[in-house]
Amino acid sequence: MQTDNILSHHVEAARQKLHDLQNKYGFGHSSVLKQSMVLDELINQYQYTYYRHGKKPTV
Repeated sequence: MQTDNILSHHVEAARQKLHDLQNKYGFGHSSVLKQSMVLDELINQYQYTYYRHGKKPTV
């Protein structure tokens, strides 16, 4: 797998985990906020990878 495909997979997995945590605990729970930060960081990495190569991100 290429780096962007791996990152894309990680973004999707983190997004699903965030959704599951939000359904279980609600928006204000510390676990939800922490997972949101994890997802943000993954999205930032994904976008950086694309912008570095002059491509448009798809996430």
